[in-house]
Amino acid sequence: MSKADFRRRQARRRRHKLTMMSRHLPTFIVLLAITLLVGGGVFTLYRFVLGKQPPRPGSSVQAAVSSAQADPSSGGVTSPGPSDEDTQVIEDDVSRLIAQADRLAMGYDYDKAIDLVNSSGLDVTEARVQEALGRYEAEKAALVPADMNKITHVFFHTLIMDTSKAFDGDKDSGGYNSVMTTKDEFMKMLQAMYDRGYVLVRIHDIAYEETDGNGSKRFVKGKIMLPEGKQPFVMSQDDVCYYPYMDGDGFASRIVIGEDGKPTCEMVMDDGTVSTGSYDLVPLLEDFIQEHPDFSYKGARAIIAFTGYEGILGYRTASSYSDSPTYEADREQAAKVAQCLRDNGWELASHSWGHLQLGVARNPEDGFAISEERFRTDTDKWEAEVESLIGPTDILLYPYGNDIADWHAYKDDNPRFQYLESKGFRYFCNVDASTPYWMQMGNNYLRMARRNLDGYRLYEDMTQTDPAKKRLSDLFDAAQIFDPARPTPVEWSYQ
Repeated sequence: MSKADFRRRQARRRRHKLTMMSRHLPTFIVLLAITLLVGGGVFTLYRFVLGKQPPRPGSSVQAAVSSAQADPSSGGVTSPGPSDEDTQVIEDDVSRLIAQADRLAMGYDYDKAIDLVNSSGLDVTEARVQEALGRYEAEKAALVPADMNKITHVFFHTLIMDTSKAFDGDKDSGGYNSVMTTKDEFMKMLQAMYDRGYVLVRIHDIAYEETDGNGSKRFVKGKIMLPEGKQPFVMSQDDVCYYPYMDGDGFASRIVIGEDGKPTCEMVMDDGTVSTGSYDLVPLLEDFIQEHPDFSYKGARAIIAFTGYEGILGYRTASSYSDSPTYEADREQAAKVAQCLRDNGWELASHSWGHLQLGVARNPEDGFAISEERFRTDTDKWEAEVESLIGPTDILLYPYGNDIADWHAYKDDNPRFQYLESKGFRYFCNVDASTPYWMQMGNNYLRMARRNLDGYRLYEDMTQTDPAKKRLSDLFDAAQIFDPARPTPVEWSYQ
């Protein structure tokens, strides 16, 4: 077939096609008119009878309609815009972004929330994005500086999960009753403090070391910005080692990394099986913050302190266990868990290696409680056996709250302060429950007193008849917190 014959055949086909289309055009027009009438009726019913609103500007439906563009390559025929599925993806991206930014804003980190939105690559002129940004700016502008001299520091030991085992009358029951806190008490404390406007902060938020223009380092006070009526506080937990003597007494057995990548606990059940869950302070506090993100300032978590003589985190990492077939595996896993804690906002600290009285003797005239040699040996062993696993730390929580000086400022001629400073320690915490807060900042350190929230302190406050002598009333009503499963009276028993 020649090219001329081919063109003539194509022309005949086009004329035939146009003829057929012209015959059916009236029918098509009638059908189109009926469709428009029916569609208009449905819209009217939907809008006015059912009281619904038409799609708002910026919605997925409106976006799909308004995004349709004329396609020049198709002779001016309108081409479809993004499909419903594509638009839903855009909607989901915006929703996810705002949800993530809202989470940061609820933790008072408005700058980070704003940066997250602006650096997302999404359309920041979109109505919902603009609303979120405006909300963050308004809430940030309403913040006020916290009083940095009035920050309390509360602390706990390992939490009791099963009171029937902890208070079974054996030789350890008295100690548990005195210095431990039950899970029920801890959760009530969190809720009560949350209801009173307390917000968890890092000790590094209070003061930090700064290098000036001359290269000299000195401590400066931080600045914590919170909504009016909110009050910052610090939390710590001592002896997060899960000592062997506690086995079978109703406590967790160790901290592990959960399936979600966050630290959680293992606990041995009555039948010998191991259960993973919220069996101590770390996962319980994490659960609470997930439900109450405004309880944590910019992702703050508690300070977790370790001794070293029985290992850390429930792993037998001390050198005395070096003959154990799991020794190296325990050290490796403990290091991973410690890093997981850091990655999730927890601060790690020393509680000395041997849980020793590092400071002054009970009779100040006797000087220090232990010799200088033993003090240095203990500090070195903690560095070798614990810091080598968890990484450097600058926080020391004194065992028994036994400080290396009285209330006067640390002096450079104090040999113990000199040695601890040489090891990198800058934050030093004793124990003093007689006052809601006590802090002292020097050029190269911050000292802070802590308050024990345990059975002894709760019972003392609950039974105190003089309101002026209650030591916990700024935090909660001890009578509402005290666990009825405790034996009474609660007497001091801590060696």
